[in-house]
Amino acid sequence: MLTDLKTPYTDTRAGDLAWALGCDPMPALAKLDLELQGTAAQLRLLGASHQVLLADEGGIFCSETVACIPGSRTPLPLGVSKRMDDWEYAFAARVETLSGGSFAGRAQELLALVADHPHGLAGTFPGSPNAFTALLVQRRGDQVHWRTWHAYPQERRLVVTHTRVGVRVREPERVGV
Repeated sequence: MLTDLKTPYTDTRAGDLAWALGCDPMPALAKLDLELQGTAAQLRLLGASHQVLLADEGGIFCSETVACIPGSRTPLPLGVSKRMDDWEYAFAARVETLSGGSFAGRAQELLALVADHPHGLAGTFPGSPNAFTALLVQRRGDQVHWRTWHAYPQERRLVVTHTRVGVRVREPERVGV
């Protein structure tokens, strides 16, 4: 799903992005609700980038936010791995700097990919067709994966993230002899 976001472009630099895990749902400019084999996923476009919420019958168990978060001192990490209750979380990010023509072509390619995907959400910001945030989620077995792209045309930078959340394999209980 592709949407035009009616808000000022607040993410002015790739370096302004921060990462947070466990935030409450933030106001969204657009969202997409999906059912992924027993896990509810909500993709949210924020005025300051994205938030992904995962929930099951017990409620929200994972909330990832990558955005310009006022007061945040947590910069966007290259990688994070955490255990949360019965779930494992892994996050990776990279920043790509492209030439002008390459940036525009890559931006339009990504927007086309996500806009036509049933589990994709993308939003373009006013002022540039290449200023966008896009998310794509899928379930593979016991894992939910999502990728995101945050485009900064004025810098010709693309921030790419990949997240995996999966059920932790529990060790069988040992019985003493």
